[in-house]
Amino acid sequence: MSVTAPQGFEAAGVAVGLKSTGKPDVAVVVNRGPRKVGAAVFTSNRAKANPILWSQQVIADRTVEAIVLNSGGANCFTGAFGFQTSHLTAEKAAELLEVSAGDILVCSTGLIGTGDEVFRGKVLDGVEQGIAALSVDGGPIAAEAIMTTDTVSKTAVVTRDGWTIGAMAKGAGMLAPGLATMLVVITTDADLEASEADAALRRATNVSFDRLDSDGCMSTNDQVTLLVSGASGIRPDLDEFDAALAELCVELAQKLQGDAEGASHDITIEVVNAVTETDAVEVGRSVARNNLFKAAIFGNDPNWGRVLAAIGTTCAEFDPYAVDVTMNGIRVCSDGGPDRPREEVDLTPRATHLLIDLKAGDATATILTNDLTHDYVHENSAYAS
Repeated sequence: MSVTAPQGFEAAGVAVGLKSTGKPDVAVVVNRGPRKVGAAVFTSNRAKANPILWSQQVIADRTVEAIVLNSGGANCFTGAFGFQTSHLTAEKAAELLEVSAGDILVCSTGLIGTGDEVFRGKVLDGVEQGIAALSVDGGPIAAEAIMTTDTVSKTAVVTRDGWTIGAMAKGAGMLAPGLATMLVVITTDADLEASEADAALRRATNVSFDRLDSDGCMSTNDQVTLLVSGASGIRPDLDEFDAALAELCVELAQKLQGDAEGASHDITIEVVNAVTETDAVEVGRSVARNNLFKAAIFGNDPNWGRVLAAIGTTCAEFDPYAVDVTMNGIRVCSDGGPDRPREEVDLTPRATHLLIDLKAGDATATILTNDLTHDYVHENSAYAS
């Protein structure tokens, strides 16, 4: 049931014509408490959409009553009119829920640079219809309402002894830190303090969404939100909650990777024996953003030389002439030179594993990415048309 799996939450998804398909395009998630705790992390892009600017103000006191999300328009680079639209969205929800507008988060996703009176009117209509349709069974349709180029809705639920975490996510392109291009709403009925929720969310996103780098492009609208109702009445062991939240976020990140625009390979880049975790991340990301490597994987070509060329551009501490590279279980490079024949590597499966052994320390990190395909180029060349 997605975000309504934990106790204390209701959700809805409605269609108001923001999408030409007639599918749901406005979602509302409401926290009925007793706690009304909220935590959020946002895109690190300096170019931020109006809902991000609004929500950054709302989250400051870590009290959140509800979140409203729309697809079919990013409300980004739409000036003062666009910020007012986010504000009016929150005010409309607050009026209907009889709470403060300063406790309503707003998210948008879609085409940048569009937003007029018609768009605003549809969003406000969606708020009204969505709140009227709130239900403990509304999680799945809410997850559908936030989809843009996604081909499937993305949800996850993790249950522990007496408490639950539920979530919904959208994202299929512009997948790169911070946070990939996505909107994620996570709910839990565990009883957590605001500071605990905030810290747990940041730790979880650091090892999940921030390690998803599908195409090297950073969105203007990224937001990951954690809402805490405390309705289970159970205070979890914080280490156990951290582990459960990280598990859920990794699952969602993998679902985002698997639905990336036009991709034919889901590539897991595992970097081991780095001096520091930061080095391991930098090395993995250098490969994930290398178009020559990604094009080679699309062509089922185990061109390991492109891996070494990519990691050689980093500032990480290692000897490039000591590195091993393994592709789908076949070590094709040992100590910076040829090992097994590349013809032994089978790159026809969608799941692709790249292991880079730096032989420099004991730190590790994993980056998720995709190949570069004709379909990706076509889909993004026609996105606004």
